Amino acid sequence: MKKYDIKTTDAESLKKWYYLMTLGRALDEKAPAYLLQSLGWSYHAPYAGHDGIQLAMGQVFTRGEDFLFPYYRDMLTVLSAGMTVEELILNGISKATDPGSGGRHMSNHFAKPEWHIENISSATGTHDLHAAGVARAMVYYGHKGVVITSHGESAASEGFVYEAVNGASLERLPVIFVWQDNGYGISVPKKDQTAARKVADNFSGFKNLKIIHCNGKDVFDSMNAMAEAREYALLNRNPVIVQANCVRIGSHSNSDKHTLYRDEGELAYVKEADPLMKFRRMLLRYKRLTEEELKEIEERARKELTAANRKALAAPDPDPKTIFDYVLPEPYEPEKYKDGVHPEAGGEKKFLVNAINDTLKAEFRHNPDTFIWGQDVANKDKGGVFNVTKGMQQEFGESRVFSAPIAEDYIVGTANGMSRFDPKIRVVIEGAEFADYFWPAVEQYVECTHEYWRSNGKFVPNVTLRLASGGYIGGGLYHSQNIEGALATLPGARIVCPSFADDAAGLLRTSIRSRGFTLFLEPKALYNSVEAASVVPEDFEVPFGKARVRREGSDLSVITYGNTTHFCLDVAARLEKEGGWNVEVIDIRSLIPLDKETIYESVKKTGKALVVHEDKVFAGFGGEIAAGIGSDLFRYLDAPVQRVGSTFTPVGFHPVLERAILPDTDKIYEAAKKLLEF
Repeated sequence: MKKYDIKTTDAESLKKWYYLMTLGRALDEKAPAYLLQSLGWSYHAPYAGHDGIQLAMGQVFTRGEDFLFPYYRDMLTVLSAGMTVEELILNGISKATDPGSGGRHMSNHFAKPEWHIENISSATGTHDLHAAGVARAMVYYGHKGVVITSHGESAASEGFVYEAVNGASLERLPVIFVWQDNGYGISVPKKDQTAARKVADNFSGFKNLKIIHCNGKDVFDSMNAMAEAREYALLNRNPVIVQANCVRIGSHSNSDKHTLYRDEGELAYVKEADPLMKFRRMLLRYKRLTEEELKEIEERARKELTAANRKALAAPDPDPKTIFDYVLPEPYEPEKYKDGVHPEAGGEKKFLVNAINDTLKAEFRHNPDTFIWGQDVANKDKGGVFNVTKGMQQEFGESRVFSAPIAEDYIVGTANGMSRFDPKIRVVIEGAEFADYFWPAVEQYVECTHEYWRSNGKFVPNVTLRLASGGYIGGGLYHSQNIEGALATLPGARIVCPSFADDAAGLLRTSIRSRGFTLFLEPKALYNSVEAASVVPEDFEVPFGKARVRREGSDLSVITYGNTTHFCLDVAARLEKEGGWNVEVIDIRSLIPLDKETIYESVKKTGKALVVHEDKVFAGFGGEIAAGIGSDLFRYLDAPVQRVGSTFTPVGFHPVLERAILPDTDKIYEAAKKLLEF
């Protein structure tokens, strides 16, 4: 491997590096002026003191082979990787032509997705999981390249960073984790973050992991460290941590005042340790460049910055009319079953669990670039807690069907990452063994929901997230809760919940074939339910946002989904038998997008509406449906909209408690009868 030092590095490289460092520093120092002039850049995290490692990361990054996940302080990194100073300013002042997000994302989040300089969120360190996912795809497809992911040393305190390193080590993935150690997490000193003076040493026991320490202030030590890391990751297909010792010359950001927690002695030290000035002195001391050459480079950088500033200021601002663009991509449109309904026909009924299993296998045969992983999904003859994935690994192999660590963040985050490698990839994940256990992965759920919008349409994770949801199994806490009401508040995810086997198959097929992120809720009490079993036509498809009228009626509209659909059908039959009432039951199937048209047409006809779901009434998804009916159809209503659901408590374990908490036929019957008699 080539070694870099001041004496042997060629003059052209030295000139290039000094130019990039000078240009980057000039912009780093200018950035706060945009805010003072009310031009933007309201968030700026200066990189001064990280110059060596950031220059090296950008120089080692190989366009067309590597993926780069820079964090908010990586201004010089992306400049060194090839982005222009104009592009950086466009991001800083949030212009419509910002290549990373079109002004949608926070300033100092530099990206160029077409080069695989990836758009990351503000939750620092979360992108380590995405990096591991991309690297998994590199290994599977035999791609020559590495993934470089970068953040400060304090982010290594986050659990998802541990999950990423653990997973990359377990799977032997070519990821380079660069931790830029400047001694602080905003104002929190390193001693309050970790017992180890060098946080990377906390990971020293990991198998298959190489750790490299370098002086991130020194250009040559950083270049050697990054070159060694890339060569090692490529040749050995193993992850590397590069811990770069840096200094933070300024405050954490323009909203931080570091003089409140740093004394004068420390501030004098970090200023004296300035990597740019050190590099300049070295070039002169070893007579590699002259004072005149350095001044010429500095003048050229100044002129480029001036020209870039002029162009960027003239660029257009984002158009407020575009705020609804790129929330969700256009889905796969079913061709044969446009309404998601098939004619009643004879044939063998399938249980819901078998319908899902058969559909997964059919879609894996249909698209060889489909993958599934999760907890317990592939262990000999077992296929998950409920055997939904039974037999899949045997047919499709361990590279496409495999069990993940018990780390929900890792499961979801690597799905986001793997789908970045190629848009043809479709990922299905079992996000947790039960929906109630999904909460540790919610921050990665959030990442998935706003990737498409945040990147201005340049990336969307093609992921179907399966979760076994709901109660009626005597499971209690962490085995019987419903979570869709909480997750429905986040734009950018489709949410579906089938009540019958045919809809489970059709919605799953559409989810997998569609671009974008879908939460696929499976009412686990219905997996082997006779009531939920149905005939499932071959290649059955159900479109998103299309409800299904399960029973027609004229006296009352009952809007429901999931487990309670069957209770509502029983109640409708009982009311007809007892009082001759004609109750219409609508199974919405798709929460987001919601088929308001079918719901509204029904309520206009009946004049009365009852919204029923298993989740809590308070803050449950039914409140959104009820509010829509109340706002849009008030003049058609003959009675107030009513709701039935769970009590505002957790679901208890003892059957007596579960029955008291969850809705059932008696509770629905009483509410429906009162409405009918209103």
